[in-house]
Amino acid sequence: MTKFKSFNINNLENIPQLRHIDAQLLDEIKIVSEVYPFKTNNYVLENLINWDDVPHDPIYRLNFPHREMLIEEHYDKIVWGKKNLDDKAFRFLVHDIRMELNPHPAGQTFHNVPFLEGERLEGMQHKYRHTILFFPSHSQTCHAYCTFCFRWPQFINDLDFKIQAKEVNLLVNYLEANPHVSEVLLTGGDPMIMSPRIMDAYIAPLMKVKSLKTIRIGTKALTYWPNKFTSDPEKEELLQVLQRIVQGGKHLAIMAHFNHWVEMMPPVVGDAISNLRKIGVEIRTQAPLLRNINNNPAVWSRMWDYQVQLGCIPYYMFLPRDTGAQHYFAEPLQNALSIYRQAIHNVSGLGRTVRGPVMSMTSGKVELLDIEDDVFHLRFLQHRIPDTAYRLFKAKAVNDNPKWFDDLTSFSERYDGFFNLHTEEQFVHFDQ
Repeated sequence: MTKFKSFNINNLENIPQLRHIDAQLLDEIKIVSEVYPFKTNNYVLENLINWDDVPHDPIYRLNFPHREMLIEEHYDKIVWGKKNLDDKAFRFLVHDIRMELNPHPAGQTFHNVPFLEGERLEGMQHKYRHTILFFPSHSQTCHAYCTFCFRWPQFINDLDFKIQAKEVNLLVNYLEANPHVSEVLLTGGDPMIMSPRIMDAYIAPLMKVKSLKTIRIGTKALTYWPNKFTSDPEKEELLQVLQRIVQGGKHLAIMAHFNHWVEMMPPVVGDAISNLRKIGVEIRTQAPLLRNINNNPAVWSRMWDYQVQLGCIPYYMFLPRDTGAQHYFAEPLQNALSIYRQAIHNVSGLGRTVRGPVMSMTSGKVELLDIEDDVFHLRFLQHRIPDTAYRLFKAKAVNDNPKWFDDLTSFSERYDGFFNLHTEEQFVHFDQ
């Protein structure tokens, strides 16, 4: 049995695979990790990275910070600060840089926070009518960190940046008061970092809410620690906790994050998926389109094909959110649409369940459908105002290299309403 062993910036030198890496790369990891969190583990190091292809290997780029994640100005400030500032002043410098990186995109810390009887419910987000996100305080880490992660502020040990909830009873009370909410998504971090006992302490109270139909769990564990479901000492207990959800009449969906087909090649991943499916779990897969990691149609089509073979449902191709190192990871919208189309054309019908390219932004999830004569055809798959979803609208670019919804504007007055995204009526809390 393989025992889990994690590595972060404090014990970076103990990673055996880095002993022969170029010293410049090692220095860059240390510098960038002053701003972005870094964590890996022995499973990733031993099974997913082709060390002969570093630094170009896609999983290495997915897991290890690299220089291009910081713009030159920020990189140079960190280098200068490490040499010239005392610890307190350096921490202020790092904080200022982080604040320039839009640490909480889409207004998630103020637009999405629900209220109950006038009380602000921390650690929850209610953006769409039927679904509420819950951030258990015990799930505020992962088995390893992704370099693109839009929730990178969760992992930097600064309470001002964290979204977390300690009281599941407040969530239960909110659900009871809002029976139209039929889904809870446990997220983080990664809820699968929790022990079965702690996870059950969060889930058991939810099982008593009659209006709740679905529990979702967002996780990267099938990539970064599939042993969780196959050989861990607490594996059977965990599977029993999850099975009780299904046996209790709730639908259980694992929202699995796979960024590259390489992550699915170790046999243990198939075993983990099989063990979950045996107890009635549905597994849906999603990932962002990332430069230098998976910006190749063949990567996506191969990944979707294999996911279908393993019994998973391809769900979303996202675009990197407007936070952190989006400047480095994001493809232009034209390229993103081309990659999606080429990939989807090379899979069977069962693989064409995936929606993309999709941007998750302030008012909802926007799908890019077509670009014709510089006109962008889009629709909301989800929206704060439910009636707005699935209505087609048009846009035009405001610059020569649009990568995000903010790079678009209304094509004509007819579509102005889709771009007036910050009006108060769109942020009325559902419980009011």
